[in-house]
Amino acid sequence: MADQSHENGVVVIGLGRFGGAVAESLVRLGHDVLAIDENAELVQSWSDRLTHVVQADTTNSDTLRRLGVAEFGRAVVGIGTDLEASVLTVLALSELGLPDIWAKALGPKHGRILERTGAHHVVYPEAAMGERVAHLVTGRMIDFIEFDDGFAIAKTRAPREALGRTLAESGLRSKYGVTVVGVKRPRTDFTYARPETAIAQGDILIVSGATKLVEAFAGMT
Repeated sequence: MADQSHENGVVVIGLGRFGGAVAESLVRLGHDVLAIDENAELVQSWSDRLTHVVQADTTNSDTLRRLGVAEFGRAVVGIGTDLEASVLTVLALSELGLPDIWAKALGPKHGRILERTGAHHVVYPEAAMGERVAHLVTGRMIDFIEFDDGFAIAKTRAPREALGRTLAESGLRSKYGVTVVGVKRPRTDFTYARPETAIAQGDILIVSGATKLVEAFAGMT
């Protein structure tokens, strides 16, 4: 694959639950994906779902270079249980000069090591999913996504005080510090929110803002 240009492609290393889900989603979104795993059985199981699947030791930068990994613009390291392989793989990718390396970490200590060895972005999927589920289980939100800079987006039911009023009239942003991005009414298309947008019973709001403010706002509904 080294004779092709894959600047907009993604290398996914490690085809466990996390890496496999990432690779499959990227392919579905139309991205060029090279998936690599050391486990022959995993490679075989993914061969009919992914276009490019290779069995290889990803801790060796020379091996990665021969596979054409240096031609790719981004890499996702989904290795979880083998911490040494995870760290050495990130180091090997860094040595190749990949400009955008994402890596899965099992905890803060693992994450710090990955950052020091060259990862540009560290993902904590178990922690992120745990927090998201906690929000959904309490019934305060319909959906919730938090970013690593303390910013969140949530899907929540409209509070009673906003019903029958426009967003300008209810003043939700000035009162609660969150921005209503859009409104979804049952059996109608999603609409971007404007000051004159009226809120009715059953409307779902998409709100964004600082995580604590979004949580507090959702707690009113």
